[in-house]
Parts: sequence; structure tokens; C-alpha cells
Amino acid sequence: MGAARRVDSYTARWRKSAHRVRNGLRRSGVDYFRGDGSDWIALAALLLTVPAIAFGTIVMPVWCAPSMLVLPIVAGGLLLRPASLLGLYAAAATALIVESVVLGPYTQGPARVTPGTVLTVAACGFFGLVVAQFRARVGVPWRRGGTMLFDLRERIRVQSALPQLPKGWHREMALRPAGGQSFSGDFVVAARTNGGRTLEVVLTDVSGKGMDAGSRALLLSGAFGGLLGSLPPHDFLPAANGYLLRQNWDEGFATSIHLVLDLETGEYELLSAGHLPALQLHAGSGRWEEKSGEGPLLGVYDGAEFDPGKGVLAPGDVLMLFTDGLVEAPGRDISEGVDRLTGEADRYVSAGFEGAAWHLIEAVAKDVNDDRALLLLCRD
Repeated sequence: MGAARRVDSYTARWRKSAHRVRNGLRRSGVDYFRGDGSDWIALAALLLTVPAIAFGTIVMPVWCAPSMLVLPIVAGGLLLRPASLLGLYAAAATALIVESVVLGPYTQGPARVTPGTVLTVAACGFFGLVVAQFRARVGVPWRRGGTMLFDLRERIRVQSALPQLPKGWHREMALRPAGGQSFSGDFVVAARTNGGRTLEVVLTDVSGKGMDAGSRALLLSGAFGGLLGSLPPHDFLPAANGYLLRQNWDEGFATSIHLVLDLETGEYELLSAGHLPALQLHAGSGRWEEKSGEGPLLGVYDGAEFDPGKGVLAPGDVLMLFTDGLVEAPGRDISEGVDRLTGEADRYVSAGFEGAAWHLIEAVAKDVNDDRALLLLCRD
């Protein structure tokens, strides 16, 4: 009985130890792939592959070429920190020396370590070290970089979401970045204010396009989203202008149009900061009319004034806000682009504008290498 208890006790202790080791490895792996832990697991795994490759090269040099050592080196450039990467490079260099000694001079037959093999491995190591140093300087591990960019893109998308409108109103927004990228210099912030009676929408076009303007657009969308609804409508653009001036960016300007719409009466005001006019379709006449306020670009000079333009959306009317990428093209006047946009939009008058925003961008500016944004508001 005593021996059986000792065996059971030993087995229990062994299971507890194995459980602790397993949990420790699991936590280390999770921390590593979150970018919070040490890279010793990846380093140990890659260090084990180096002698395995060297052994395969010595045993089967035709099938396992000496240049296969670039595989752990490339993986190390993506996974390891610069200090750990140097240890991996030392192991790879040692493996090359062992292979060359065991296999003999490269002049005595194929599948040996040649000067070209050494140069290839060294070049891959150099570029891997450059990548690792860049990641270390930025402070974002490769395994978190993609997640962070995805999170930033989703934040812009959420901030650009339009609020639900009461019955009798339809709204939709379409945004297409330049070059098929995930980030755009065009963005929208919107909110319902005045107890939900008023819809405020700001469409902004930051200087630049695509990834170059995406970081500034993210910063501005957060700032503009905080200002919208916190200030009276006529104070929004002056506050946004002051915020942009304080950034001191080399490309610090932006255009913006601010819509303030009464959802009960259909009356609205448009305040513009150097932005293209909006277009209103009058259901009674079937004609498009340009609507805009007056004001300079954001971020140009302090004390700028913005005078509103006014209008009314009657039942059946449509209001379109858009950025210049939708109507502007090299060698073509903007008025021609506006005419093309309204011509395509006329096709939706009889059937309704449900789902029309994205199709209008596809029809009017599908191949334009610029950020394009279109906002549609319809009163049923």
C-alpha cells in the first residue's frame, strides 16, 4: 500500500509539473504572438533548424542544398529582435563552415558550399537585419503590425458610419481609396444632435491620397468626431481650422463640407471650407442644383470665416456630397465630371437611390487614382 501511494504521489507531482510547463509555454507563446513577450521560443526553434539543415546537407547534398540556410535566416528577420538575430547568424555561419569542411572544396564536385552560396546567405542576412532594425525602431512587432493596421482601418470605418435616420429618410455612404488601398484621405463624421432632430455630417478631403493621407485622416476624423455635436454648428469649421493649424504639418490643409439638416422640416445649411458644392435634385423639376457655402481651405490661415448656404429637401429630393476625386481627372474640367455624375445619377431617379452610391463611383470614377467619397441623402 505504501509503495502504491508513493507511485501515485510521484505520478501526481509529475502531472502537476507537466501542467505547469505546458501552461508556461502556452503563456509565453501567446505573449510572443501578441508582441508582449520574449522571442526566445522563436530563437530556440530557429537555432534547432540550423543544425538540422546542416545535417541534411551533409547526408543528402543534392536534395538539401547549402543555400537552404536562408530559410531560417529569412524567418528570423521576421520573427526575431536584432540582438537575437545576430545569434542566429552566428549559428548559420558555423553551419556553413562545417558543411564546407565536411563536403570538401566546391571545385571537387556539385552540391557544395560555393562563394555564391555564401553571398546569398549573407545578402539574406543583411536584409533580414535591416527589417528587424526597422521593426525595432518602429516598436511594432510584425505579428502585431497587420492587426494594428486592421484595427485602424476599422476605426475609420466605424467613425464614418452614418447614424440611423427616422422613417422617410434614406442615407448611404461609399468610400473608395486610391489604388485599392485600405486607407483613404477622405472621411466622414456624422452625428444626430438637438435631441436627434438634427443630422450633422462633415465630409473632409485631406491633402494627399491613399496611405500618405491615411494617418492624417485618422487623426483628423477622431478630432472632428469629438468636435461635432460638442459645438454649435457655425463654430465647428472655425474650431477644425484652428486644430489643423496647430498641427504644423507640411501638407496641413484640407477641404471640408458641413451639412446641418433638420430631419423634421428638411431645411438645411451647408458650410464649406474650400470644398466642392453639393448637388441637390429637385423632384418637382428633375433638375440638379449646386448648393454650397463660402469659406477658405482648412489649415491655411487663422481667423477664417465660413458663410453658410441654405436650402430645403422636399419629399423626393436628393442631396449628394462628394470629394474631388469623383469628378476631377487630368485634362478634364471639373464641370464635365459633375455633368457626368449627374447624368449617371439620373438613371436612379425612377427606381430610387437604394445602393446607388457605390455604383455611381464605379460608373463615374472606377479607374481614377485618387480617393473618392460619395454621400447620398434622400427624402422619400
